[in-house]
Amino acid sequence: MQYPLSFTFKLLALAPQIYVKDAGGNWVCYVKQKLFKLKENIKVFADDSQTTLLCEISADRVIDWSACYRITDPEGNSLGSVRRQGMKSLWKASYEIADANDQPLATIREENAFVKVLDHLFTRLPFVGVLSGYVFHPKYLVRDAQDQPLMRLTKRPALFEGKFELEKLQEMDSVAELSTIMSLLMMTLLEKRRG
Repeated sequence: MQYPLSFTFKLLALAPQIYVKDAGGNWVCYVKQKLFKLKENIKVFADDSQTTLLCEISADRVIDWSACYRITDPEGNSLGSVRRQGMKSLWKASYEIADANDQPLATIREENAFVKVLDHLFTRLPFVGVLSGYVFHPKYLVRDAQDQPLMRLTKRPALFEGKFELEKLQEMDSVAELSTIMSLLMMTLLEKRRG
């Protein structure tokens, strides 16, 4: 994979979909979320043909603001999990990433909550709200257990679609890297609903 990775999704699509490609335009993965599911179960495919399953992300409970999302490979082996930190996430997005043994691996934190609030409010304005994709750009920083920065996800200017760019700030082992990317995908789906 060549960084930065791009996460793209259509804002007006009925079923949320995320297209993830690397800097060379090669597929990293494709996610299509099913509508009307009380308990999240997201399948992550190698590309939009949906023939090769890479992993699944499943919630441990029905709709809850601090649910744990378990990431498993196609055989059902755990790769890790991501959990929204309930009360901390009200103002500023905050998530914990754990490894396959439920040991803390990293955290995802919104860098500036005020930008997210402004982005959300601007989106709600009649007529000019459609331009919000060009004005405010929230950033999310992934830090390891030693508080070292690993990755940064940044919203990019876009009209009628959501665009994010993922930079890798430090080398990681392949399982931790995959788990972190999947955690960021899940976070993007959850935060997209917030505004």
